[in-house]
Amino acid sequence: MEEALDHFIHGLPSVLIFVVIAVSLGVLGKAADWLVDEAVVLSKRSGIPTTIIGATIVSLGTTTPEAAVSVFAAIEGQPALALGNAVGSIICDTGLILGLACVIAPLRLDRRIVNRQGWIQLGAAVSLVLLSFPWSSPAQVFSEGGNLPRWAGFALLAALGVYIWQSIRWAGEGGGVAEEVEEHSSKEATGMIVLRLIGSIALVVVSARVLIPAVIEIAVRMQIPESIIAATLVAFGTSLPELVTAVTAARRGHGELAIGNIVGADILNVFFVAGAAAAVTPGGLLAGGHFFLVLFPIMVLILLIFRAGIIFSGDYLKRPFGYVLLIAYAISTIVSYLLPGPA
Repeated sequence: MEEALDHFIHGLPSVLIFVVIAVSLGVLGKAADWLVDEAVVLSKRSGIPTTIIGATIVSLGTTTPEAAVSVFAAIEGQPALALGNAVGSIICDTGLILGLACVIAPLRLDRRIVNRQGWIQLGAAVSLVLLSFPWSSPAQVFSEGGNLPRWAGFALLAALGVYIWQSIRWAGEGGGVAEEVEEHSSKEATGMIVLRLIGSIALVVVSARVLIPAVIEIAVRMQIPESIIAATLVAFGTSLPELVTAVTAARRGHGELAIGNIVGADILNVFFVAGAAAAVTPGGLLAGGHFFLVLFPIMVLILLIFRAGIIFSGDYLKRPFGYVLLIAYAISTIVSYLLPGPA
């Protein structure tokens, strides 16, 4: 499907590609508005906290394409790319996207839920490191690296099932109280709201998938070096659904949804993305020395900074903390380029 899309865009004249970019941006922005609206309406109708909806339904929708990319990369013999996609997305989601959302507007915290989900987020990331660690030859961790074995992939998928089940239980315990929604939707079945929410997520994902190859094609035609394209546009593209959702939620005053989406996406990047990719790979996912020297430490550090922000913040994650996350992300990106290692 993606190859057919790339081929189609490659054959278009530049003027039409710019039209594709403009239309994709318009659809992306409107779909993000609809997504936020429907998530908030669903929260009010059902009494389920917006943070939980962001950490489950919305995050599942935005990370499913990333899981597909990682699974196909693993099947096609690129296991390091599959694991790198999961780890890189966690770093980008928490450092760059959450940082931007905080800078745009202070994000309201549901401390009880964010603390609970946040510890799962950190625990999932640490478990990924421990499962990939070469326990039989620890002295070679920075040179030879390790491996996320196939059995660990199935274990992570099992953890995904437990996480979703437990999230449903928590939602059923009534973290919030059902509120009246606007008159035009008050008589509407909750199922219709869920369907519109899923449709909005699909529009966000599809428009992002169309936008990125179009932008890349224009960059190639403008003779921008491929290395710069790979390090910016391609990496940025995989996290675009989370970015547009978080920024839109922050701009419209629904910080709980932005935080829930990012926390949930991080959890699913371990349980769902890395788990599914490892499960379909007989030899497991390669975690080269660069993962233990650079990527894993950066991932854990940024998540620890986020945990500290939760602990020391009041009812909001404020703009100064957003700048802290952005600075941490910028420094980590520079370090990752200055300390190259085996993939």
